[in-house]
Amino acid sequence: MTNIREAGPRFGVSLPPSTNFAHTREVAIAADEAGLDLIGVQDHPYAPGFLDTFVAVGDLLSATRRIRVFPDVANLPLRPPAMLAKTAAALDVVSGGRFELALGAGGYWDAITRMGVPRRTPREANAALAEAIAVLRALWRGDGEPVHLDGEFYSLDGVASGPAPAHPIEIWTGAQGPRALDLTGAVADGWAAPIASYLPYEQWAGANRRIDEAARRAGRAPGDLRRVAQLVGAITPHDGDPRVERGAEPVRGTPAEWARIIATLAIEQPFTSFVFWPEDPTIQQVDAYAREVVPLVHDLLARPASRTPSAVDC
Repeated sequence: MTNIREAGPRFGVSLPPSTNFAHTREVAIAADEAGLDLIGVQDHPYAPGFLDTFVAVGDLLSATRRIRVFPDVANLPLRPPAMLAKTAAALDVVSGGRFELALGAGGYWDAITRMGVPRRTPREANAALAEAIAVLRALWRGDGEPVHLDGEFYSLDGVASGPAPAHPIEIWTGAQGPRALDLTGAVADGWAAPIASYLPYEQWAGANRRIDEAARRAGRAPGDLRRVAQLVGAITPHDGDPRVERGAEPVRGTPAEWARIIATLAIEQPFTSFVFWPEDPTIQQVDAYAREVVPLVHDLLARPASRTPSAVDC
């Protein structure tokens, strides 16, 4: 498998599937035209102001030409993995291989259970996530052979695999707890780090180390796992004091300040993808990220090691 870091960084934006979807589509098209690599779409099916995420993802894939789109992150308890496999493969096929899958074991359990799904303990949620990944990969083989899996939460009794996706869909987890991070290192294709309001900045490095250790125990190379840093905030014309050393404050600052923070994360941690969560998801914010921040990040990462930014610079 290709070392993800050697392939170079990816940059993206996360958007809400709001009912004002014409605006969301315009912002997504702007992200595609500006050269960004990824669009994440939040998945909160219990939120009355949000459309269904997978319908939104399909629309954005149809409206764009080259950018990849992923649920950020798909709510596993509300999306049975056998049907999720079919949906994901279909989206990948019709888009020419531009769908990726970020998957969460469940977060807002009070809201989830209101939709008729039983509450799971952390152990149960992690076991279900591991089983779901196995279901997805088995059904994506696409060889038409019957699949038999006997799980605690998800079982398949001879259903034929297929269709195959157009490309090998990556499965990233939105893991937070120790067991989920271990699972990520052992079997997932990457980690979409939760935004800092879920997992404070000071816990990111330790989480990455735990994923690395779990990957090595499983006989895997840590560099083969994609790491996605997700940063909430705003790109401003005036200097701020943005820091990602601790806490959960949004990043608010100039393109240069954003670039130093992202370059530091890329150098000091194994993050290889950087998804901007704009507080105000406008075309102007996406353009500023794509056309100002991203080139500055590339410039910083191209510097000799002695001149690269440090956490102190940020």
